[in-house]
Amino acid sequence: MAFLSRTLRMVIGGAVLAAGLAGANAALAQAKPDVYGKIEWGVWIDDDGCMHWWADGGVEGYMLDRVDPKSGKPVCLKRNTCLVENTDTLFATDSHKLTASGRKRLEDFFRSSGAFGYAIYGHTDSRASDEYNMRLSERRAASVAAVARSVGAMVEREIGYGERRPVAPNDSAANMQKNRRVEVVCYRW
Repeated sequence: MAFLSRTLRMVIGGAVLAAGLAGANAALAQAKPDVYGKIEWGVWIDDDGCMHWWADGGVEGYMLDRVDPKSGKPVCLKRNTCLVENTDTLFATDSHKLTASGRKRLEDFFRSSGAFGYAIYGHTDSRASDEYNMRLSERRAASVAAVARSVGAMVEREIGYGERRPVAPNDSAANMQKNRRVEVVCYRW
């Protein structure tokens, strides 16, 4: 190759490089799987208030701790139970449809609470079967979450616990009324 000029060597080298890249691109195009659906993403907040970024494309997902770029420490939120409302004031008996006054109360609360995210938990007393109470509490939590979303609030989670997390024994009418409740947890910085 010593007898070839430098310019000719560069031209030949460029042609070989271009041919190699074209072959690699063709191989990659054949090996690349088709992507279907969409990628879901968001922020997951642990029970301790610490945040994680997540993404899921349907086949495999991932989660990363959200950390402060300056300190490297996890970003955690202040969370507190900011509303405990007896379901008798929000819903008719054995229903998940909000009363007009219950809807108004919740709209006012979510507009004025000042939190950036919420967790909503529904609870019942023990008068019906466990399965029935779970479904009722889930539907009630979903009804409250729908009101929150309707006024622009971000609902991080909504869970129905049925009769499984009582605050009082289900041995009297007064205690059962305490157990029929919706709890809202506020996430703040």
